[in-house]
Amino acid sequence: LALDAILGLLSLSVKGAEVASMTINIIQSIPNLDWLSVWIKAYAFVHTGDNTRAINTICSLEKKSLLRDNVDLLGSLADLYFRAGDSKNSILKFEQAQMLDPYLIKGMDVYGYLLAREGRLEDVENLGCRLFNISDQHAEPWVVSGCHSFYSKRYSRALYLGAKAIQLNSNSVQALLLKGAALRNMGRVQEAIIHFREAIRLAPCRLDCYEGLIECYLASNSIREAMVMANNVYKTLGANAQTLTLLATVCLEDPVTQEKAKTLLDKALTQRPDYIKAVVKKAELLSREQKYEDGIALLRNALANQSDCVLHRILGDFLVAVNEYQEAMDQYSIALSLDPNDQKSLEGLQKMEKEESPTDATQEEDVDDMEGSGEEGDLEGSDSEAAQWADQEQWFGMQ
Repeated sequence: LALDAILGLLSLSVKGAEVASMTINIIQSIPNLDWLSVWIKAYAFVHTGDNTRAINTICSLEKKSLLRDNVDLLGSLADLYFRAGDSKNSILKFEQAQMLDPYLIKGMDVYGYLLAREGRLEDVENLGCRLFNISDQHAEPWVVSGCHSFYSKRYSRALYLGAKAIQLNSNSVQALLLKGAALRNMGRVQEAIIHFREAIRLAPCRLDCYEGLIECYLASNSIREAMVMANNVYKTLGANAQTLTLLATVCLEDPVTQEKAKTLLDKALTQRPDYIKAVVKKAELLSREQKYEDGIALLRNALANQSDCVLHRILGDFLVAVNEYQEAMDQYSIALSLDPNDQKSLEGLQKMEKEESPTDATQEEDVDDMEGSGEEGDLEGSDSEAAQWADQEQWFGMQ
């Protein structure tokens, strides 16, 4: 209860040092409480949105024998990695926490979302069933099932499941984001905006809430509002790879601010060369400029230490543009092995298979066709493809 009270004070913007001063006498009088001051420091960073220092502090705590394999700490660490856009480590920590406590429900909505975004829909379905067996009176099982529906493109069902989760817990940020994303993809943008704004009110330090709102503004061609919001996020949460990329995303929508977008993306990639969203947006910019060789180099570099469906698919698109058909097929195949539901990779592969043995004339014609639709078309997308791109890249969360 005392720890809950400490978290409550920190959430109300009471400074960490002030909270820690209240515990000095207790720490000195009770044995084995030397970890408490570091714990307070860690969660003070969490509540001020300083994800990097929060992660480092919790990692140092986790190494102490008393708190090793502590489920609460692992859950917090998983959530922080998620906020910092590090999906791989976030999933890893959620899995560790789940193995230690098979009845864990807290944070499983975020875990389910991350699995769904990676195309692991069978795992999401299994997770949802397991959570429902534990309890159907928490928001998390409904959100996980909603993520499965959303990424299966059953938006009406995702909307219903998100609404059910909100009924059970009106403060569930993940439920609000699920419902907002479903409404957006169903074309009900104004309703979606209300849900994203409520999510921002509840979690002002979570970038994915702002991403959802900005995506709505861009979908309704409200570029000015999107720019104001992106600038506010940049000033509020600081100049990190995620906020730089978010601002660049809005700048890419206006021809006047293309150069600014390029500068912002270069800064983001200097900070974090592995940040997938920044790589995707830089590739989009290079595609517009028809700098395919530069794009290929960028994507190969990004894929050297990680494997991601979208990056493999875009690399396939770029290889098509420079007539490297065999390797393009390989990249589309890798993308599909990572996410069998990725429609654009499937379309790219099918085009390549049709062109395996055509006449020279047909080859030329198809290459022209791909330069017109495979590049900007695949990156910018038609209406239905844009929705899918939003599913993959823009739905509250950072990769």
